[in-house]
Amino acid sequence: MNNFPNILPALPEIFVLSMASAILLVDLFLVERNRVISLYLAQATLVGAALLTVWGMGGASVLTFERMFVGDSLANLLKLSIYIVTFFVFGYSHGYLRDRGIFRGEYFVLGLFGVVGMMVMASASHFLSLYLGLELLSLSLYAMIAFQRDSSQATEAAMKYFVLGAIASGMLLYGMSMLYGATGTLEIARVREALTTLNPNDVVLIFGLVFVVVGIAFKLGAVPFHMWVPDVYHGAPTAVTLYVGAAPKIAGAALLLRLLVSGLEPLAASWQDMLTILAILSMGLGNVVAIAQDNLKRMLAYSSISHMGFFLLGIVSVTANGYGSAVFYVLVYSVMSLGAFAMVVLLSRAGFEAEKLSDFRGLNQRNPWYAFLMLVLMFSMAGVPPTAGFYAKLLVIQSIVGVGKIWLAVTAVLFAVVGAYYYLRVIKLMYFDDATETDAVAAPRGMRWLVTINALALIVVIPWVGGLIELCRQVIRDMV
Repeated sequence: MNNFPNILPALPEIFVLSMASAILLVDLFLVERNRVISLYLAQATLVGAALLTVWGMGGASVLTFERMFVGDSLANLLKLSIYIVTFFVFGYSHGYLRDRGIFRGEYFVLGLFGVVGMMVMASASHFLSLYLGLELLSLSLYAMIAFQRDSSQATEAAMKYFVLGAIASGMLLYGMSMLYGATGTLEIARVREALTTLNPNDVVLIFGLVFVVVGIAFKLGAVPFHMWVPDVYHGAPTAVTLYVGAAPKIAGAALLLRLLVSGLEPLAASWQDMLTILAILSMGLGNVVAIAQDNLKRMLAYSSISHMGFFLLGIVSVTANGYGSAVFYVLVYSVMSLGAFAMVVLLSRAGFEAEKLSDFRGLNQRNPWYAFLMLVLMFSMAGVPPTAGFYAKLLVIQSIVGVGKIWLAVTAVLFAVVGAYYYLRVIKLMYFDDATETDAVAAPRGMRWLVTINALALIVVIPWVGGLIELCRQVIRDMV
């Protein structure tokens, strides 16, 4: 019995996986009018997983399953964030899926399987467990993007993502195999130990690192591995874009932190330069191309590319404070992205997708409250004080200033100013243009409350923002 692994750190994963399988079976026996039970069960699953995660917090880091799985404060923080974001995604999706005749339990089951993949990535301490979590998430996303089967646009987006995702996964796996060949281990902590005794300029190590960085950059949607982002965000049903644009970004941050920070930090001199190039290209291309978009989903897709560039700035600093700032940034971005796509869902109705910028024209005349919520979200994305988005941008820029990269900080600020244009354009359309539609914006009461909480959280959190930033930095210190 002494050889039996300690399963307590993995209880949330086991619970979510079991519930996802149970919901899949339950949904088989539900008639159409009772299909909402699948939604309630999925949301109850996330609440239960959150309670299990909180119950397991407070102790020292625990390694289990032959040191392939770690329960630490970073994993707990990322998992709780993933639960909250996914809970809101499911809540937002209900009306959208029902109006289009695609309200089926498979959506929630796939979403929960994706959550399991993200949880495994957050707790991975081994190349194999990290890759398994990544593939479980990716396979769930491929199916979700093609969920609207009669939409050729969604099918095309899923195929593009599948082909490019398979190539990126292969590159990541190839990079891991080269690192294994050089270090003789797949365990992330032992890879780090082995690297301290090896020549950092070893050709095999550098090639392995390049392939790993390419895989990570693809999953984050950083330039020049961003080609899938606008097509997938635009082509997928908005209820799926909600999911793709928020929670997987947190998992992408976990992938980067576990691989580059926990394992490959002795090679920081090499990957720091690579990430600097990725960050500059992402901020530049993302912000400039977003200006040319007249489709809000595509605009937000290019916006997400630029935000990943800002996220990478914190990692480029190669300091614990910088890593903590990057964690805070990706959490704030997930909330902003979630709210922005939720507004698209809110204004959509059966037979009409409110995804063009012109659909927001005169929104203040039709519904001042929704216009105000969108204003808060756009201000936060642009980094305008006193929103959480301002503090997120400030922190990552401060982190690179702290290590003497003034030129990079100036570049980031300039691109942030460029990016402010297309966010302010949305506000201008809502408040200064006349409405092209006169219909009142109708939405279920539950969704109205969720969107309100989502958007206002970016302002209400400000009195506690110092504590949240310190929490992000503390989980990094615990990990490192």
